[in-house]
Amino acid sequence: MAIVIIRQDGKASHWKDILLSKSKNIPIYEFGEEHPREDITMALVWQHPKGSLKEYPNLKCVASMGAGVDFIMDDTDIFEKITITRVVDPMLASDMSEFVIACIYSHLKNLSFYAQQKLQKSWNRKEYLRKKDVTIGIMGLGQLGRTLAKDLQHIGFQVQGWANSRKEGIHTFLGKKELSQFLSSTSILVCLLPLTEDTKNILDKELFKNLPKDAYVINVARGGHLVEKDLLNMVDSGHLSGASLDVFSQEPLPPDHPFWGHPNIHITPHIASLSSPKSIVPQILENYERMVNGEQLMNVVSVFKGY
Repeated sequence: MAIVIIRQDGKASHWKDILLSKSKNIPIYEFGEEHPREDITMALVWQHPKGSLKEYPNLKCVASMGAGVDFIMDDTDIFEKITITRVVDPMLASDMSEFVIACIYSHLKNLSFYAQQKLQKSWNRKEYLRKKDVTIGIMGLGQLGRTLAKDLQHIGFQVQGWANSRKEGIHTFLGKKELSQFLSSTSILVCLLPLTEDTKNILDKELFKNLPKDAYVINVARGGHLVEKDLLNMVDSGHLSGASLDVFSQEPLPPDHPFWGHPNIHITPHIASLSSPKSIVPQILENYERMVNGEQLMNVVSVFKGY
């Protein structure tokens, strides 16, 4: 039994070193090095090449090295008899919450406006918003969404959420029937949904129309949630005041993409919440031991739900 790491971002060696430092008895390989395919029972993956997992006839578990699993679900040949897991890490949730709160305050206090003014050596003031002036609406109340909601409540924001089930301590709107009501009372919309067939392209023109005029959009989930041309049109028309985007349909964002030069769209290179090997490796190794011992794995993904 052995583990293979499949990543395309040049970080596989770093992860391998940390895994081996914590457990020297487990054979661990990078995808690009010579290794016995038939020995591999667990694959640690992040944006792996589609079809690469078919090389492992005895694979039992595919473990996402982050919170998202949409890229695994897109590799449709691997589901039969294989358990899929994801990372559930308080540090990831805390990092995400801090990032989104920073985006919210940046919007309220016009920090992007002043950054542009500095380049122009211009000295103009702009009225700002206060916490009491806005309601934060969070789409998706999993671990990340609930952590954000509680942190926002703690510092005095009005918060509501949209999910498939009610969450204790959070004013929750349920499903498609209550989506319009949720949107109509949301000033700043935060997308933290999992990317599934049901949520793909959910951030579109029709959804944006249901937001109040001058609403602001923050997408830190997946690029596949957003219809980018619809966002551009709604910002340019003045219906939306702007957006903060950390994820995109194509990453890296192409040099000629209109988001780069848009004054009201703030972009970051998918860095809202980065997986820390030191934080995540212990749960990966525990799941490996559970698999070896025939025990129930932690953080198992529902193939039916997609998260």
